[in-house]
Amino acid sequence: MKNSLAPQEALAVQIQANGGIEQLNLANISIDPPAAGQVRIKNTAIGVNFIDIYFRNGLYPAPELPLTLGFEAAGIVEATGKGVTHLKVGDRVAYCQGPMGAYATYKLHPADKVIKLPPFISDEQAAAGLLKGLTVQYLFRQTYRLQGGETILFHAAAGGVGLIACQWAKALKVKLIATVSSNEKAAIALKHGAWAVINSKTENIPERVAVLTNGHKCPVVYDSVGKTTWQASLDCLQERGLMVSFGNASGPVEGVNLGILASKGSLFVTRPSLGHHVATREKLQSCAQELFELIKNKKIRLEVGSSYALKEVAKAHSLLESRKTVGASVLIP
Repeated sequence: MKNSLAPQEALAVQIQANGGIEQLNLANISIDPPAAGQVRIKNTAIGVNFIDIYFRNGLYPAPELPLTLGFEAAGIVEATGKGVTHLKVGDRVAYCQGPMGAYATYKLHPADKVIKLPPFISDEQAAAGLLKGLTVQYLFRQTYRLQGGETILFHAAAGGVGLIACQWAKALKVKLIATVSSNEKAAIALKHGAWAVINSKTENIPERVAVLTNGHKCPVVYDSVGKTTWQASLDCLQERGLMVSFGNASGPVEGVNLGILASKGSLFVTRPSLGHHVATREKLQSCAQELFELIKNKKIRLEVGSSYALKEVAKAHSLLESRKTVGASVLIP
């Protein structure tokens, strides 16, 4: 394959304004040749994540409009810019950080944010699992470094991040209590390694956590749901426990009185994001390598829950937003 340095026409999913799924439109765009430090990638599978919805609906401000959505994809390096030495044309790669623009057939991307894929991970698996897997890596190994033996609470555990978390916790010999929204999802979480499950639609989360832990509660709670689970999450923590809020599926947590942290046991709260945990190419590679080793040793399976054509992006967003999906969703360009 030759290093193609001409502009490349691409099909992309863009928004012209913030709003609902009606704002998602297909557009023809031109992708420039890679500048120094960049690569141009022909995307073969694209990850669909809640952060894409946040930028679509305006919860997170768009850097500019029109905006091509998407942070995560896998594909083939089609062209390399000056100074890129760790990647070459024809390499199978994946990426899961900004700049946005993954919802397209081609993407220009900083080379130091691109990872070569090992042969035992397919393009679809990488697009479905790299962002989610690295999220679990920083949650479990950096934000609160699990040692083994802990009993933790993880919300929305039948989603894409949650199913990886269930498996990773089991590999670490950590007891993960999973919250889910249906009995079907409870069975899936248990199948993937959850120690216990709580159906948030029919059970009181803090009461069940107290029973499951013999009143000891949890040293850490991982919460990507946000607004509707904030209070329950705090009530599940031990004194001086850590509340890790890493998503807003039900809306953002607002108007927090910090005094509540003292009244509930001198609690800690953090709102981490992936970029601060993989800020260099070396750190990104190290974190990815830990994930890849677990996959290679069959401790973690990256599973594609649903696949959609690029033109079906509205359906993919709608199902994810309504929390009707199980596992990860991908777009196939």
